[in-house]
Amino acid sequence: MSRSRGLRLAEAESLDTASAKFAFEAMLEGWRDQQLSRNLAQETIRVRERLVRRFCRHSEVWPWQWLPGHFENWVGGMRTESHLVHSTVRNYQLAVGSFCAFVCDPAYGWGASCLAHFGSVPSQVCRPENMGVHTSEYDGRPSRRSLTRIELQALFDAADDDVESIRSGTKKGFAPAFRDATMLKVAYAWGLRRRELRLLELADFSSNPSAPEFGDYGVCGVRWGKASKGGPPRRRGVLSVFGWSAEVLAEWIDEVWPTMGMAEDGLWPSERGPVVSEDRIGDAFRRSARAAGLPEELTLHCLRHSYVTHLIEDGFDALFVQQQVGHEYASTLAIYTSVSSDYRTKTLRAALDGAIEAAAARRSTR
Repeated sequence: MSRSRGLRLAEAESLDTASAKFAFEAMLEGWRDQQLSRNLAQETIRVRERLVRRFCRHSEVWPWQWLPGHFENWVGGMRTESHLVHSTVRNYQLAVGSFCAFVCDPAYGWGASCLAHFGSVPSQVCRPENMGVHTSEYDGRPSRRSLTRIELQALFDAADDDVESIRSGTKKGFAPAFRDATMLKVAYAWGLRRRELRLLELADFSSNPSAPEFGDYGVCGVRWGKASKGGPPRRRGVLSVFGWSAEVLAEWIDEVWPTMGMAEDGLWPSERGPVVSEDRIGDAFRRSARAAGLPEELTLHCLRHSYVTHLIEDGFDALFVQQQVGHEYASTLAIYTSVSSDYRTKTLRAALDGAIEAAAARRSTR
């Protein structure tokens, strides 16, 4: 082959690659617009786009050349190398499946365009037979569980010990340590998610006329609840139920919070900004959990699970607990509940005693 012909072939291949890249980017842009029109969060869209790009790099071919085998090889490699949990893998699969559904939809014209320019059309590579099955409402790690009351107290004690060691020593950081300890207690006391906790402001708390013993902290107004189906953050009012919760919050707000020197109303200012980062909240939990000797895999979300479980154990109505934590379905609440064996034994004993008493009452009336 002559040198000039080789150069022409190289130029043609370069043009083909540039055209393919342009088409792929246009597909992603159109998919992004479709998701924005559904009110999906910007971060959700960015994560999905990164996953599709990762799959494209792994397959080493363009979307109009993807086959189910490419997808299965990608997922199989992740499961082998990364040890991802079932729910994470499903989210990865759903992201690719959503993109394929977009480019395969005749309404967007990508099939005809790809056939005209590249000689092939996109196909849906995510099929029921190669997708993870959604077998339960909760697919996460079993270690994301409720804490026992002993574990919970050990966690809080470890956080308080850290505060006291700083107060009695020469180290700086008393206010941030006090903040971290209070955040953990507030997360449990009102059953809050990480984002709900992080974005709390003083104005979010108010009195409850039906429970004046909580003073100004009888109701926690959650403004940043988990959104549903592309909607805005859901709001809810969480009633205070633990007698100690108002005291803990009042001590922070009245005595320590003002020393942080922040003009904003955010309850958890950092040393450098108006609000602590989500990573700092997670670090606060891990540090205290480690000091308390709790398993390393536990996370801040365990406090929310603990809140649900302990309220159920204390005899609160399940519907009340469901509304407190903002669960749309009772089945979700059931996943969060992991009552102790002692509670189950007491429940069984009460049911048996009730049945025996009812039977005795019927015999006495004969």
